[in-house]
Amino acid sequence: MTEDECRHALARLSLGRLGCARDNQPYVVPIYFAHDGPHLYAFSTPGRKIEWMRLNPLVCLEVDERTSVEDWLSVVVDGRYEELTDTPEFAEARAHALQALQKHATWWGYAAIPGAEWRRKAGPFTPIFYRIRIDRLTGHRATPVKPA
Repeated sequence: MTEDECRHALARLSLGRLGCARDNQPYVVPIYFAHDGPHLYAFSTPGRKIEWMRLNPLVCLEVDERTSVEDWLSVVVDGRYEELTDTPEFAEARAHALQALQKHATWWGYAAIPGAEWRRKAGPFTPIFYRIRIDRLTGHRATPVKPA
């Protein structure tokens, strides 16, 4: 896929698998995201994913769409985690992240599932907005072969 095709797929889709690593141990978790220009925006709560990305900001995101065995696409983003802290310095970027995320009905996704067991144990939390600066995009696609 071309870079433009990859960006078009990122703009359409909103669920991906985020990969991060710590001490040579990979960790992959599903996230909801929004694509806007050179960044992917996401929202989270404190936990392993955020802790690891703070220690090692190099991440990747895989997004795919499967219509059938012969009709699918997959896009991989290599990038860098950038936390949008709740400070005046990032106020505009946080507002932009929220605006981009709210275009998708499930933008809060796994981070804030009401009634989840871990939420009851954790109590109140401060939302963590972050972006992934896109450094590299690659994509592959399969399309059905039409009979001759």
